Parts: sequence; C-alpha cells; structure tokens
Amino acid sequence: MKPSQDPSPSDEQTFEQTLAEVERSLAALKARHAQVQADQQQQAELQQQLRYNQDQLKYNPTAALQAEIKRLKQRLEELEIALESQLFSWKGFKEIFWIAVRFGGLGIILGWVLKSCAG
Repeated sequence: MKPSQDPSPSDEQTFEQTLAEVERSLAALKARHAQVQADQQQQAELQQQLRYNQDQLKYNPTAALQAEIKRLKQRLEELEIALESQLFSWKGFKEIFWIAVRFGGLGIILGWVLKSCAG
C-alpha cells in the first residue's frame, strides 16, 4: 500500500520545530560544557596560587598575604558552588534524550513516507 499523499505541512512544521529545539538544546549543552571546563581550569590555577601563597606565609607572614589567601579561598568556594550548579543533571539528559527520540522517530517516519512515495 502506497500512501498517495505527501507529508502534510503540519508534519513538516512539527519536524522543523523539533529540529530547532534539538539544536537549541545542543547549543545550550555545549555552552554549559565550555563554562564547566573554564571554571575547572580557573579552579586549578587558584588552587596552585593558594598553595604557593600558603608556603610563602610560613616564611613571611604578612597581613597582605593573609588577605590574599582569604580572597583565594573565597573565590575557590564560589567556583565550587558554580561547578556544582552547572554539572549536568539527569533531568537535563533525560529531556535531551526524549527530544532525540522524538526527532529520530519523526525522521524515520518521514523517511518511510518519502521512500514509499518515491518507490
């Protein structure tokens, strides 16, 4: 049985909307990943700087060095909170998974329709 109709405009519109949603989700995921990597890099640099300053404090205890250590610790705490809040949640993966399933399902159905119309 060959369907004699082309895919309806609403099917194509739904497909385009779903594709756009997947693209937006992927772009958001990439941006979040890049931010996590940048924060992790900054965290490593600050930890190294903190260790150096703590070693210097042993030999030359000054108020300025103590203030710098306090500032570094505070910034590290802020980064840790930011990293925890930016980690990928299962909810986010679950949402992207179901978008991909819908997108893939629509693609398969559209492929079958086009194949049956052409063949």
